[in-house]
Amino acid sequence: MIVAVKVHPNSKRFKIEQCESCLEVWLTEPAEKGKANIELIKELTKRFGNCRIVKGVNSKRKIVEIY
Repeated sequence: MIVAVKVHPNSKRFKIEQCESCLEVWLTEPAEKGKANIELIKELTKRFGNCRIVKGVNSKRKIVEIY
């Protein structure tokens, strides 16, 4: 399954919300040295199973594959 994700790094607490066309994810880690991407993959894997970032590694808007 391919999912569009919009991330908000460096938030006070972790949260996931379903919006109209994507998932919005608030991450506690800052967007430096891949820390936010690592937290995103870790949390999505806990909830949905294995996943990987397909597109948007350096962007706030990402395409994630969940398999």
